[in-house]
Amino acid sequence: MPNRLATETSPYLRQHADNPVDWYSWGAEAFVEARRRDVPILLSVGYSSCHWCHVMAHESFEDDEIAAVMNGAFVNVKVDREERPDVDAIYMEAVQALTGRGGWPMTVFLTPDGRPFYGGTYFPPTDRPGAPGFVRVMEVVAGAWANKRVQVTEQADKLREVIEGNTLHGQVGAGSDGPLLAEVLEHAYASLRERFDARFGGFGGAPKFPPAMALDFLLSAYVRGGSPETLEMITTTLDAMAAGGIYDHVGGGFARYATDAFWLVPHFEKMLYDQALLVGAYLRGYLVTGELRYRRTVEETVGYVLRDLRHHDGGFFSAEDADAEGVEGKFYLWSLDEIREVCGADADEVIAFFGVTEGGSFTEPHTGYTGNILHAVDREADRPDAVSRALSALLARRSTRVRPGLDDKVLLAWNALFAKSLAEAAAALERDDWMADAVTNVRFCLAELRQANGRFLRSWQAEGGARHLAYAQDYAALLEVLCTLAEVDDVSWLVDARAVADEMLRLFHDPASGGFFTTGSDAEPLIVRPQDFFDNATPSENSLAANALLRLAALTGETAYETSPRAVLGLLAPVIAKHAHGFAYLLAAYERAIAAPVEVAIVGHSPALRREVYGRLLPASVTVADAAGTGADLTPLLAGRGIVDGMPAAYVCERYACRHPVTTPEALREELDGALARRG
Repeated sequence: MPNRLATETSPYLRQHADNPVDWYSWGAEAFVEARRRDVPILLSVGYSSCHWCHVMAHESFEDDEIAAVMNGAFVNVKVDREERPDVDAIYMEAVQALTGRGGWPMTVFLTPDGRPFYGGTYFPPTDRPGAPGFVRVMEVVAGAWANKRVQVTEQADKLREVIEGNTLHGQVGAGSDGPLLAEVLEHAYASLRERFDARFGGFGGAPKFPPAMALDFLLSAYVRGGSPETLEMITTTLDAMAAGGIYDHVGGGFARYATDAFWLVPHFEKMLYDQALLVGAYLRGYLVTGELRYRRTVEETVGYVLRDLRHHDGGFFSAEDADAEGVEGKFYLWSLDEIREVCGADADEVIAFFGVTEGGSFTEPHTGYTGNILHAVDREADRPDAVSRALSALLARRSTRVRPGLDDKVLLAWNALFAKSLAEAAAALERDDWMADAVTNVRFCLAELRQANGRFLRSWQAEGGARHLAYAQDYAALLEVLCTLAEVDDVSWLVDARAVADEMLRLFHDPASGGFFTTGSDAEPLIVRPQDFFDNATPSENSLAANALLRLAALTGETAYETSPRAVLGLLAPVIAKHAHGFAYLLAAYERAIAAPVEVAIVGHSPALRREVYGRLLPASVTVADAAGTGADLTPLLAGRGIVDGMPAAYVCERYACRHPVTTPEALREELDGALARRG
């Protein structure tokens, strides 16, 4: 008989609806029951595409005897970390404080008022070398709750203090009220250079996560006057990822990370946010280098999302699972015989190009299933025509397999991140169809994820609609894409952008730090109110907000929008320079704050002038294009600007002071080159 999770819309929660565990979703009902029974909460946090979450579910949550222990000693709460990043962040702090590491699945034991006192990540069902069994852990915790309540309570109090200290980020230093210094960017560059893997690309060792935000910073540094060393870090990493097994050569798109330093063996789940950030990085790599292989990666990754992760009304789904038919990676693996069968006369070239062998390059550790992960052996070689021909046949064959599970919830922040990259790519590559797709997505979010009172929600799913109050990250990512659309689509998007910014400031702003809390002032109270400054797999709410508000200030002339970003940048300046990888997205905001802004206004309909601006990387700039001549009331960049001698014109400005208008792409290119040179 299904448990309470059967009524949830989260695919992850519904995966557990038939467990013998008496699961609750996060909410008051579970805590009331824990107080009534005087037992701890057993909190289990994961997400639908998490391989080890599936492993623990199969081993423990589907086992009747283990479930009986859980039900007898605890009130059990299951949380989708993607729907409730606030809950996940708070209790991950506790697990990291207890164990020195984190990850998912996450298992935390709480007092009935929500304070954690013990936890970990994956627990096997029974004891294994170096890992206590889940049943033994539960028995010890239940015994401590029954017989050592004072010590448990003291531990809970100490952990709450640790979480509160980390949440307020006292460790970032005292900050500075002085001017923001360019030296911070120089030190941040040195920090990345020190960690660079010159052999295989990326930063640090295995496991390797795609460093899209760090690459964006390096690309901007290169345009500002970077060295061949900078370009080498960029191209080595872009080439290694796109050639490795982390990239899906057959269907496009990137897996979440590589388990090895070579980028060969991925953890096979595909996340929407990775596609968003990597489309942006490869697009800018193409704009800077002109390498067609980077453009192809953009086109194939966008194609994957539009084909496999799109709801027919325009929302983008969250993820595809690592597992298919209970085997990690099975959907993506190939045998030598199948390659020969599918590719026919092209098979030999395909086998050589992708390093296909009889023994395979990957063995799934739980089932022993073996196959080849396709990867380009020569990472700088062009894709041969025979391989290009064969890929469509391989995709057709793969489409007959059982697909990995699809997480079909639509998350506001992740959709906004992808729509932003899609709109940027549409403008740069002159893809009107992509621009229409980006606009459709944003309109979907504005319609389906916004309540009648204007308050945005975090998550939408077709069967259950929208749920959960949106977080600061959702608002900030939405503000970013609205600013992007104002620049590359229609300046009228500034109306929505200003409304979102004002609401974000009202609901989330922290006067003490100048930044933003994760949760709104109208949200459910938790044991602490979290606040995230660090960029991880996705940009933090404060990085997104800082960059978006500085853009909005430049676009609207409202300098009040600069106050919060400058406070945050001053607070974090001492650590940004030392830990660039943890603030990679925030570095873009830092550059905006210290650089003389390059502002471009295009008046009248001129694809050639637009191509000159959108077809290159202009760090820390803003652009508006007003073909219809209706945007002067929305931005000072268009005030008093008109066509010249009946011809469309472009104005290159710095702090709204514009140079003489130009009417040809050649003259505009010269103006832009000069503006970047003056910036230094």
